[in-house]
Amino acid sequence: MSGLQPRYIKNLRIFPSMYTINDFDFTLPEALIAQRPASPRDHARLLVYDRKTRAITDDVFYNIGNWLPKDTTIVVNNSKVEKARMVFGGLEIFVLRQINDTTAEALVRPGKKFRPGKITELAPGLTAETLEMQEDGVRTLKLHPPLTEPAWEPHRLTPFPPYIAQDESLADEYQTVYAKDEGSKAAPTAGLHFTTELLDQLQDSGRSIVELTLHVGMGTFAPVKVEQIEDHVMHSEWYSIDAQNAGMLERSKHITAVGTTSARTLESIADGEPHKRIFAAGSGSTDIFITPGYTYRGLDALITNFHLPKSTLLMLVAALTGLDEMHRIYAHAIAEKYRFYSFGDAMLIL
Repeated sequence: MSGLQPRYIKNLRIFPSMYTINDFDFTLPEALIAQRPASPRDHARLLVYDRKTRAITDDVFYNIGNWLPKDTTIVVNNSKVEKARMVFGGLEIFVLRQINDTTAEALVRPGKKFRPGKITELAPGLTAETLEMQEDGVRTLKLHPPLTEPAWEPHRLTPFPPYIAQDESLADEYQTVYAKDEGSKAAPTAGLHFTTELLDQLQDSGRSIVELTLHVGMGTFAPVKVEQIEDHVMHSEWYSIDAQNAGMLERSKHITAVGTTSARTLESIADGEPHKRIFAAGSGSTDIFITPGYTYRGLDALITNFHLPKSTLLMLVAALTGLDEMHRIYAHAIAEKYRFYSFGDAMLIL
């Protein structure tokens, strides 16, 4: 295992054939978009898919211990969601990256109010000067006063996805029970189903828990806007894993990734053969883009939610199941009225 070192994982992607965005489309009834999480968390439904037999089984998440191999290592992303959304009446700033106390890269709305060189009054005593606008619409803003000042706090909101109504009473439900390091702009949602008690049960039964961090950003939730998926440009996201956790991975016979963010981190740091995997400890940035045809190196099973049509997350799942099987699984989930997206139900791919 290599020592701690910064890394930049660049353009890890494979396109064995010319997939188009429409290959990853499906029709979802709006009623199946979950607006609230299951309560308790682990009472969400669980679809289990076995890649060897192609069998689909319907269950409940609190029974996941009945399906996971006894010797598996469960890998969780401990990133914590920060209140990156700030609303000022009809104006909105979504902070993607805080450069310093007064400068940030952000998405804005409406765009016409944030033209380069313009100073926008957000609220009494709060202003944003647009220094630069990138091709994708991201602005570099100079904010006054510094973001450390308490005047900003009443305007900060939990960055729920646009398909979930803003409801701050659900803010705690949009964090995993093991969240530690603040930095994500969206939740690593597969982990929302775990309770502390369920994690304890899994560990008591012999499974190990490994923690890593990937701060969720546009690399995870940016939409694909091109016809040919190989033309899509992934945004990089910061990750970290320490030597102790990387060492646990190398000693693992079987690895279950909790969520696409854990999966992408594992695939960014994994090397070697399936029977002798190497995982590079350290921190860095990754823009890995996983699509059908990719050969997974860092995981053996995946826990994930049900994702948006045409999303990079759906492509990652299809890389594990195969494209046709992904569509069959999703058709079953829709027919059985599983709940979709961030607050929805879960799937275990074995």
